Amino acid sequence: MTEPLADRIMRQIHHASGLYYRLVLVVAQAGRGKTTALQEVRDRAGLPMLNLNLELSRRMLDLTERQRVLQLPRLLAEIVNAAQADVNLLDNIEVLFDVALKQDPLRLLQGLARNKTVVAAWNGSIDHEYLAYATPDHPEYRRYSTRDFLAVTPEAIA
Repeated sequence: MTEPLADRIMRQIHHASGLYYRLVLVVAQAGRGKTTALQEVRDRAGLPMLNLNLELSRRMLDLTERQRVLQLPRLLAEIVNAAQADVNLLDNIEVLFDVALKQDPLRLLQGLARNKTVVAAWNGSIDHEYLAYATPDHPEYRRYSTRDFLAVTPEAIA
């Protein structure tokens, strides 16, 4: 029997506490239970769960495109720091991949994960070598080496 995703996330949160980047990515395609698992972790551990698309969109609404590019890292840090918790659950992070914002989503998450543990739902795939977001033909496609973060998936990593 497979261990529930929420249990594996809880275990990785504990494991991340001793790492340089305390970043845990819950990696799967849309509809695979990432949000449900994060909600269960939130309920069990009393952790804040932040909807980044909603929170960042609210803060960037009155900014110009150039201001959004420049201020997004600061706004993201403000959102996470306002939660005043050592562990933050981040859901709906798609706005970080918006091509117009010219950001490196993994680097942004790693920056946040230097001072606190960050658990983020990542819509994509992972194998032993690479983490991917979207498909290669999509403008928001990103591919990263599987270093400097912990990963949890609904199934075993292929």
